[in-house]
Amino acid sequence: MDANHPLDPTPSAIEAQVDAWRGHLRRSRTISEEDAAELEDHLREQIASLGERGLSEDEAFLVAVKRMGAIDALTREFAVEHSDRLWKQLVLDGRSGGEDEPRDAGTRTMWVALGLAVAAAVAMKIPALFGVPFDPDASLFYPKNISLLVLPFIVAYFAWERPVPSQVALGLAGVFLVAAAAVNAFPYPSDAAHTLSLTLIHLPIALWLGVGVAYVGGQWRGNPRRMDFVRFTGEFFIYYVLIALGGGVLIGLTFALFQAIGLDVEPVVVNWILPSGIAGAAVVAAWLVEAKQAVIENMAPVLARIFVPLFTLVLLAFVVTMAATGRGIDVEREILIAVDLLLVVVFGLLLYSISARDPVGAPGVLDWIQLVLVGTALVVDVLALWAIGARITDFGFTPNRLAALGMNVVLLVNLAGSGVLYLRALRGRGTFARVWEWQMGYLWVIAAWAAVVALGFPPLFGFR
Repeated sequence: MDANHPLDPTPSAIEAQVDAWRGHLRRSRTISEEDAAELEDHLREQIASLGERGLSEDEAFLVAVKRMGAIDALTREFAVEHSDRLWKQLVLDGRSGGEDEPRDAGTRTMWVALGLAVAAAVAMKIPALFGVPFDPDASLFYPKNISLLVLPFIVAYFAWERPVPSQVALGLAGVFLVAAAAVNAFPYPSDAAHTLSLTLIHLPIALWLGVGVAYVGGQWRGNPRRMDFVRFTGEFFIYYVLIALGGGVLIGLTFALFQAIGLDVEPVVVNWILPSGIAGAAVVAAWLVEAKQAVIENMAPVLARIFVPLFTLVLLAFVVTMAATGRGIDVEREILIAVDLLLVVVFGLLLYSISARDPVGAPGVLDWIQLVLVGTALVVDVLALWAIGARITDFGFTPNRLAALGMNVVLLVNLAGSGVLYLRALRGRGTFARVWEWQMGYLWVIAAWAAVVALGFPPLFGFR
């Protein structure tokens, strides 16, 4: 028996379920670590007591969780009762930990994040000192290296906030250095090379998993915070877009103000403010997501409840219309790109909505809607694969067609696995925690495929 939990009769049989429950509880950041530990002790006591009464392990766990009450409801009630303190904590103190965390800890975190944001902004301008223009028509340096100039600073922020083992830090540094050396050594003949476009799209995707490793403190395997990283990714994108929109308004007002006195500030904005803002805003967005999550629940559940039904309706209407009209997906390149983009968005939404789901909660209507979404996306993916195969048969292989074919196969396997696991969970023959694990393991597949396309396709196709 576990020395820390002597009342747990068979930890090996139910530990996965308890881990999932614990991970869900700890995402409610308004509950301190001490409270979480106490609740876990009570849960194990309940499991042990129910087991002595003849309940099976699964039955004892479900009953015990039910008796523990609704953690989400407790969190919301806490947030309502302490809203003034929570907003002061977010805006003024910036603390990211529990009540026992020193008051200046959050302020220190804020200044570290802002310092890294300034460092990222400076790094974006260092190449200009050597005559490298920010204009992509004049030089390909920035398009090829923008992720290599920005993401390391986000990695550094999380590595500072959650110290990673030295071997992991060295491994992450090695990955970024190898990627930088390869992408800058590749002899692309022109900016019209297909393999260059594939590298620019897929390299940030592959390197983003490095951000995830730093996010979970260098311990990806079995870490419940892996799904937190999925939620972070979605909210990071939202925050970055909002910052970009606000920055666009600010730049527009800047132009108007200086034009009023007859000065043209376009060179300064384009050459200095824009590149520096792109880099600095990424680090600031990462810090804002973390600061917000420290005091209030994330927006993943809300977004999932809004967009899962909407995308399900769109895909259902698409499939039904195809069946009714007898029309297949057009093999034209632009149409295939649009369909593939839709599938990528559906995959991201699926991953995001799974991250918002309580892995030990009972099945609900949204789960059945999500299963329909997976099923219709599978149908569309198979039809897209058929269209891509027809295009390859007619015109042969190209870097873009092979990349599209591979991406559709990768998505097909993920959607099929997700559909099977979801159906098993809804029928009571599996758990939603297993869906979590499937998606977390599959992130390595996504990153690996992106790395192959970004760094393997250029030499494979002669950099054309």
